[in-house]
Amino acid sequence: MSPRRWTGAALAVLLGFGGTTALVTNPVPAYAQSTPSVRGLPDFTELVEQVGPSVVNIRTTERLSSRPAMGGMDEDMLEFFKRFGLPMPNMPRQPGPRRGESPQEAQPRGVGSGFILSTDGYVMTNAHVVEGAEEVIVTLTDKREFKAKIVGSDKRTDVAVVKIDASGLPAVKIGEVSRLKAGEWVMAIGSPFGLENTVTAGIVSAKQRDTGDYLPFIQTDVAINPGNSGGPLINMRGEVVGINSQIYSRSGGFMGISFAIPIDEAIRVSEQLRASGRVSRGRIGVQIEGVSKDVAESLGLGKSQGALVRGVEPGSPAEKAGIEAGDIIIRFDGKPVDKVADLPRLVGNTKPGSKAAITVFRRGAARDLTVAIAEVEPDEKPVAKTSEGQGKEGKQPTLSVQQWGLVLAELTPAQGQELKIKGGVRVVSAQEAAARAGLRADDVILALANTEVRSLKDFEAAMAKVDKAKPVSVLVRRGEWAQYVLIRPTR
Repeated sequence: MSPRRWTGAALAVLLGFGGTTALVTNPVPAYAQSTPSVRGLPDFTELVEQVGPSVVNIRTTERLSSRPAMGGMDEDMLEFFKRFGLPMPNMPRQPGPRRGESPQEAQPRGVGSGFILSTDGYVMTNAHVVEGAEEVIVTLTDKREFKAKIVGSDKRTDVAVVKIDASGLPAVKIGEVSRLKAGEWVMAIGSPFGLENTVTAGIVSAKQRDTGDYLPFIQTDVAINPGNSGGPLINMRGEVVGINSQIYSRSGGFMGISFAIPIDEAIRVSEQLRASGRVSRGRIGVQIEGVSKDVAESLGLGKSQGALVRGVEPGSPAEKAGIEAGDIIIRFDGKPVDKVADLPRLVGNTKPGSKAAITVFRRGAARDLTVAIAEVEPDEKPVAKTSEGQGKEGKQPTLSVQQWGLVLAELTPAQGQELKIKGGVRVVSAQEAAARAGLRADDVILALANTEVRSLKDFEAAMAKVDKAKPVSVLVRRGEWAQYVLIRPTR
């Protein structure tokens, strides 16, 4: 007898006894009468037929002298170790070119994937797929090959656009990332290890993964390997929702965690690349960090949110707008800054030259400011200066806070001018509770329990109002950086 699922008001069990059959019925509780239907696994065949022709294989070459090969390891594996941050095996390098051979001869560099954006030959892929390439070869599913021109690439988002001389091509459909949900089935098509038109599938594991400055990644469990880079992540409607870009791995192989660039962010980048060959981003000139739950509660912010301004670059739009170290930016251009990673994305997507409203939380209250957006310079890496030996001037009046293990002194005009601050008190020494909070000599205290401190007198007045039995927030300047610390009472 074939197995069945019995449902209804009674459960029937068929029992055989020497050629006879007895029917036994047992009542079933009302809540068990309705059982959920079992959904079958999805069939991806139609999606592959629909989207497959829009996916391309990308091969690149580079000059032999620009990157010596490592003995015993092919280019796909080299790309794998480089891209996914794995340590390079300790292997001998291959000998250089033999006598009579040209050291500048183009050699295969790597294999990646891409997909057709438009019928006239624009193709999207990852920036790391075409980075440093002398030649880019795009192969379609009908085996036609084209030499491609790199229109532009953006390392910050790992998005690149190349162009082939063709028309009437099958372009992909672009999906809406906002409609994508965790648990939803998705599919990838690419060329892992050079195996063209390989299809893998899985589900969306999470959205908004903060693994980059400018992008909240889509996390999936779709099998992604070297060569999949640049290929599309496709939903069950046959729409591209992401670009497969990274994996997480401790072993060097796929471990069930892959990351894709959201297609809405990638399209925004691609439009700028097609228009000008580069991406223009906004900046305001602040160094930021997250706001912990303890700090938020001690400041009266209510919950852990926003971006804490640790430093403001001299002459920057932020300085001109009145933003100060220790401010917590909670809104930008009308949008909430829920976590620190939100601010670079919001500012970066704002057009340089425009103005934006910004809300900061300072001294227990919100303040609205207006900031003019500047443009990020290519590969800009601001370097913060440090100020050493602030306490090596003549003797000054000091204040001892024994219960915290603090000794403080007035900030001299020269020190204030060097740090570009209007006032504060300098830490001469920090022990016990102050040391445990992270304070150290030459730190400058700018605020105590949401009260601005410009002098020892200000500090004493603020100290008289704090509840000594609770953690107290202290805004500290160290060099050009500012941060909040919590001094906890000694128990």
